[in-house]
Amino acid sequence: VAPADFAFKDLESLHVKGDKERGMELVQTHCIACHGLKTQGFPDPLPPSEAALAYGVVPPDLSTVGVLYDANYLAAFLKDPLKASELSHKFNEAKPYPMPSYNWMSEQEIADMLAYFSSIAPQELLGKEAFKDACGRCHSMKYDALRAQTPNAQMMAYLGAEAPDVSMMIRSKKEPYLQTFINQPLKMIEGVAMPRVGLKEEAQKSIITYMEHVGDRKKAERETVGYYLIGFMVIFTLFAYLWKVKIWKEVE
Repeated sequence: VAPADFAFKDLESLHVKGDKERGMELVQTHCIACHGLKTQGFPDPLPPSEAALAYGVVPPDLSTVGVLYDANYLAAFLKDPLKASELSHKFNEAKPYPMPSYNWMSEQEIADMLAYFSSIAPQELLGKEAFKDACGRCHSMKYDALRAQTPNAQMMAYLGAEAPDVSMMIRSKKEPYLQTFINQPLKMIEGVAMPRVGLKEEAQKSIITYMEHVGDRKKAERETVGYYLIGFMVIFTLFAYLWKVKIWKEVE
């Protein structure tokens, strides 16, 4: 995950140890009015259609953020979500970002919230489930029957562009492009509406592997055929060389 120039960049350098019990109190006080926390008994406050109308995009359930997102990114996002997501070109005072800034919180309180998120997160979240939680609020994956939680009309009003279906994105953009685009979208496309996501490296790899499975199911088969072809060419070249040696030996 490429580092960004955030004020709250390195948790370890602050020597702050998070208290998950205090973090639970803070999350329940400040977050569940807008976000679900289903694994802890807090359903989404609004159904997806109403949440999209209210906020522009369906707010994420927070049950898995501790396993999906880089801790430094989460800390930066809580402090200044607009800067962390790199969407300052899309939002301003006239069109405020729906996630409020918690820059009034202390580093200790931020660390407490992160400790709580980490404590309730699953050990790992792979493939389709990781995609649904990290990407599925905006993007569809029609070749695997996944529909974006946020309707296109709300996405258009929210970011000024519809979020594309990404079923074939791995074929059109390839893995190296996506690895950069997910966490540094503005580096790839100037003025793009895609926010910086801030995934952990493991989560990002899992999501891209899933996209590859859906959009490029024949990759393994192609690679296997490629190995067979290379082997055939090596053997053919060897026989051709031996045949040439034999012919020229007879000529001499």
